[in-house]
Amino acid sequence: MTTTDPHIVTTLDRLLEVYPTAPTGPALAKESATITSSQARIIAASPFVVIATVGDGGLDQSPRGDRPGFVAVRDERTLVVPDRRGNNRLDTLRNVVADPRIGLLFLVPGHGEELRVRGTAVVSTDPEELARHEVKGTLPASVLVVTVERAYFQCARAIRRSRLWDGVPAGRAALPTPGEMTLEAGGFASAADAAEYDAALAARQEATLY
Repeated sequence: MTTTDPHIVTTLDRLLEVYPTAPTGPALAKESATITSSQARIIAASPFVVIATVGDGGLDQSPRGDRPGFVAVRDERTLVVPDRRGNNRLDTLRNVVADPRIGLLFLVPGHGEELRVRGTAVVSTDPEELARHEVKGTLPASVLVVTVERAYFQCARAIRRSRLWDGVPAGRAALPTPGEMTLEAGGFASAADAAEYDAALAARQEATLY
């Protein structure tokens, strides 16, 4: 993009001047190349995911929702997302056919951390896979089979700033904490380090919301 506006950031060097503090510690260490067992628990509890794709028509973000756990974790590298009845625009599916890159953002009501997953996907009509996602006698027309490349949780600041779950019962007791997820991803040396991180997290987030 060509612009004469001096306030428009057009280079990586300029972007790093605006954000001079590099990410360190858990912000980097929480990322994993596969779905960990604690991340799988988040997916199993999630009734809602936003899917981002890119194709010939550009970028798209599409919501998917169903009973908690409707996205199946087949193994540490594979997720399966059923395509339920919709408006038949097929924006997401068209994009995946043109370009397999995909991103997913899982939300759990009452839970602060979102789970981010990126990878590639294919559209499948495998009868056995469709049968696994039958609901009330109805099969999805297809499923997205996602090959995971990276997964990590997003901290709760956005949820806390937006007050998205205000009035929604907290679901944290049954779900892994940020420290536990980072420990499992290899970001902490011990459970004590993870516990210390969790103990200080709420105060740290409150102090850095803005």
